[in-house]
Amino acid sequence: MLPSVSTPAKTLGIWSCTALVIGNIVGSGVFLLPASLAPYGIYAIVAWVLTAVGAVALALVFGRLARAIPKSGGPYAYTRAAYGDFAGFWIAWGYWICLWTGVAAIAVAFGSYLKVFIPALDGNPVLCGVAAIAAVWLLAFVNELGLRSASLVQIVTTIVKLLPLVAIALVGIAWTDFSRLTAPIAGDVSPFAAVSSAATLALWAFLGLESATIPAEAVDRPERTIPRATVMGTVVCAVVYIASTVVLMGTLPRETLAASQAPFADAARVMWGEWAYYAVGLGAVVSCFGALNGWILVAGQFPTAVARDGLFPARFASLSPRGVPTFSIATTVLLVTIMLALNYSGANSLVSIFNFAILLSTLATLIPYVFCSLAPALLRRAGVEMPKTRPRDRVAMAIAFVYSMWAIYGAGAQTVLLGFLLMLAGIPVYVWLRRAPK
Repeated sequence: MLPSVSTPAKTLGIWSCTALVIGNIVGSGVFLLPASLAPYGIYAIVAWVLTAVGAVALALVFGRLARAIPKSGGPYAYTRAAYGDFAGFWIAWGYWICLWTGVAAIAVAFGSYLKVFIPALDGNPVLCGVAAIAAVWLLAFVNELGLRSASLVQIVTTIVKLLPLVAIALVGIAWTDFSRLTAPIAGDVSPFAAVSSAATLALWAFLGLESATIPAEAVDRPERTIPRATVMGTVVCAVVYIASTVVLMGTLPRETLAASQAPFADAARVMWGEWAYYAVGLGAVVSCFGALNGWILVAGQFPTAVARDGLFPARFASLSPRGVPTFSIATTVLLVTIMLALNYSGANSLVSIFNFAILLSTLATLIPYVFCSLAPALLRRAGVEMPKTRPRDRVAMAIAFVYSMWAIYGAGAQTVLLGFLLMLAGIPVYVWLRRAPK
């Protein structure tokens, strides 16, 4: 749980920040994502590797930005410093969209894995939708009760999240049939198109790599701690993600994996029996529930920080007597509820709902990533004291920029259109804020 932006305290060290990065990355994505990636076969593994390279490059860029600007706000704070108020607002608007659409995607995954323990949810999107919405409102109420620093809980939760993934990645190799990975994919799809589409889905599982930058003012020695935690957490997740996905694709037939609503639990049942199905399912439910709580917290805190800079409506900056951004949390939860209700009412596949939500959320994050990937090149001109740019810094910036642009391409025309319309919808808000009397 992140500390309140209004009372920053230097309580987060290297292990707490690393756990924050890993804990926010390993939420719902990897537990349901193998089903989304299954149709792409070996191209999904290629996409994982390329996504990991792009994610590490982004982590290096964010680490460098955190050294120069140890201020809360993450991508928004860096963009505003490098490009000015309008770009800062626009990126904050897009990142906020990412947060509440991300909450919706995690809620979908939570409802999906809950069917391990509530069989009535299996194959029933409406009931899953009710469960997902109920979880969102329950955790909104929990957040409304107040905020407490819980770095030890974050570390323990992260270990719980990683255990089933590491177990399947290491032990499950004995059940892996590698020929399943190389089977031809269905349809007339070029390798480039297949890898591009899979890479955009895979990037969803890395969203949150910038998490340690958001509470920067509460981090002990942020100029050192945040870069190390961001890179270390991203690398750990990349290794675990790739290894566990290879095992799942080699253990379950492609058609079975693509239709699975709980792929890790289903693979564990094949490997070790019924008890493992429930054990991994419980780990996934706990992981999704914890990530849902964390993302609701951040989705409430983030617009509050932006509003205090005068770039979001002042109402978002208001706090309850407990120091909680009640209006911000309520707005986020209302948007999530509407999105879940609309999509569950018109879809008959949990995977299709999950794919729509993660593509929209990923696109809304990629635009801030594009801006931040080149921000270090402008900060010195903007008056920010920057360390000397080394060749490896330029390489990381170039990879981060190219990768982010490529992933936007892979999101597809419909998602890009909807995402940019949502981004452009923020311009009237900016004009209204600028024209409002001080």
